[in-house]
Amino acid sequence: MFKQKIRINFYDCDPAGILFYANLFKFAHKTYEALIESFEMKAGYFDNENFVVPIIHTEGNYFIPMNPGDKIEVSVYVSQIRNSSFELTYNFTNHDSNTCAQVKTVHVFVDKISFKKINVPEEILKNLEANRR
Repeated sequence: MFKQKIRINFYDCDPAGILFYANLFKFAHKTYEALIESFEMKAGYFDNENFVVPIIHTEGNYFIPMNPGDKIEVSVYVSQIRNSSFELTYNFTNHDSNTCAQVKTVHVFVDKISFKKINVPEEILKNLEANRR
């Protein structure tokens, strides 16, 4: 499981003073990028010349409001791996270790030119397996 800390800023919130829904996905994506950057890979991921990895499904659930000044831990793990895709689950936890929100994203590997599905490259598959729960 990969973890990183974030701080909820005033500008991340909506007029009700709680985290604006789109920013939940922004923080999830930042954690996704940090997870991928932690992988030991020879070839690039976000700038690969052979494939791209679009996100094809997202969902988010809120349990406890997140407010300006809150320090949140975002943990992410691989919850599913398929031939050409994988699912990540992100948990947003406050200082009391309560889960404030959960996000899930599904990522699919496609050929950069044809945009047809391809198998998860072996080097990436190994890293995904190491972060599977």
